[in-house]
Amino acid sequence: MNWLTEIARPEIRALKAYQHAVWEPGLIRLHANELPWRAAGDASIAGLNRYPEPHPHQLTAALAHFYGVGPEMLLAGRGSDELIDLLIRSYCRAGQDAVIICPPTFGMYGVAARIQGARVLEVPLQRDAGYRFDPVVLAERRDPGVKLVFLCSPNNPTGNRLDSEAILGLARALEGRALVVVDEAYVEFADGPSLTAAISDHPGMVVLRTLSKAHGLAGARCGALLGHAAVVALLRKVIQPYAVTQLTIEAVFRALEPAALEQSRGRAATLRAERARVAAALTGSHGVLKVWPSDANFLLVEFQDAAAILQRTHAAGLLVRDMRAAAGLARALRISIGSPEQNDWLLASVRGLQ
Repeated sequence: MNWLTEIARPEIRALKAYQHAVWEPGLIRLHANELPWRAAGDASIAGLNRYPEPHPHQLTAALAHFYGVGPEMLLAGRGSDELIDLLIRSYCRAGQDAVIICPPTFGMYGVAARIQGARVLEVPLQRDAGYRFDPVVLAERRDPGVKLVFLCSPNNPTGNRLDSEAILGLARALEGRALVVVDEAYVEFADGPSLTAAISDHPGMVVLRTLSKAHGLAGARCGALLGHAAVVALLRKVIQPYAVTQLTIEAVFRALEPAALEQSRGRAATLRAERARVAAALTGSHGVLKVWPSDANFLLVEFQDAAAILQRTHAAGLLVRDMRAAAGLARALRISIGSPEQNDWLLASVRGLQ
């Protein structure tokens, strides 16, 4: 048995997947208890009165081609959140197994683990080293119950990209014992390539990608898990059929058209330039203690009086993220980079000019 599935929950390994209705779209559908007429206002291509493909093979093939992997190495889901939940439910037994997270980081790793009843071990990022993670400390903290290690790169909320060689070294060190899950939700805004190309040589590494950020499809909810075929096959047994809606499938196909991809690349370049401009402007503003370097589409900023800045930006009609409850971020706000006009508005409000 492949170790990638051997470390998973035994009941998931033994699970027989739900047998959905046969998918033969060329035939008249009298087998899935659907309504034969479209709803009023339904402008979709396939018709929302019909179930989407249970496991969308065409979508999988298109995303796999886009990300440069084989279709057997990709699982599409309702954003990265669903894929994080699938990993934890498939690999962690309640009350026995554990995950490692590196705070401050994306909150859903810990939330999904606690919902499942898995233990959550924390190995904080090193603030004094620019929120770097130490793979040696992390490997030492791991106990036999740890099945998943979550690393967000670029990290949310700190914005920095984690060292790729350190991640790959950790995946090698944990081979046969735990999966290293690299969440690359913001990688399009960073310099350098994704770690996707390294999956073949590091079967214990899983990469999460999303269309929510750089491709402007946050409301469509579509993410992709890229990993060894054995991991994908295991998770495919657990994911609900019809998970990705027809509207989402059609939106993704439009987003993957050449003109749309060119637009996405242009917008990502604009955001990177705006990120640098906003960071430089904030660094020189009164009451700003630190603007952390960022490889994402946001900035983590520490203020002398973060509460006052929150009130000021809110009064100006702007929402920024309050991070003060996170460990080590008592004076920090996370500010998404908007359009040039929105960024001007933000800077004026921070400076008290609104």
